[in-house]
Amino acid sequence: MRLRLICPGKIKESWLESGISEYVKRLSKYCSVDIVEVADSPDSLPVERALAAEGDLILSRINTGDIVWVMDLHGKLMTSEEISEILTDDMERGGASLTVVIGGSNGLDPRVTARANRRICLGKVTLTHQMTRLIVLEQIYRGFKIARGEKYHK
Repeated sequence: MRLRLICPGKIKESWLESGISEYVKRLSKYCSVDIVEVADSPDSLPVERALAAEGDLILSRINTGDIVWVMDLHGKLMTSEEISEILTDDMERGGASLTVVIGGSNGLDPRVTARANRRICLGKVTLTHQMTRLIVLEQIYRGFKIARGEKYHK
């Protein structure tokens, strides 16, 4: 099984990098994880241009047949159990492969959300796009544990 995260920008905080590495390691029992970092647009660009530039880079990394989730504030709110269920279904549909897209600080280009098979909201709070990586990895790890009936989920 393969999980691919596509995200603009690099992680700058060591504590966050440590957490992400921990969940990549934990996920290795269930799938391989590739984190694809694309260039994030500078804050000096108008938002529409920034989104379009990041969108071009993100879309260039998505293959035609990929099952794609986007993390989207306007997406569907889901429980961990629901994420587990769609994770299992989408891994089967996608040939044991899933691509998850996290937008940059300005969000996602509309072309990217249009390409998504699922738009998922992690909550009504605002999270940094860098912290979202850690939370997404933890929820996918939790999803695998739930699906297999393993201890972790409470």
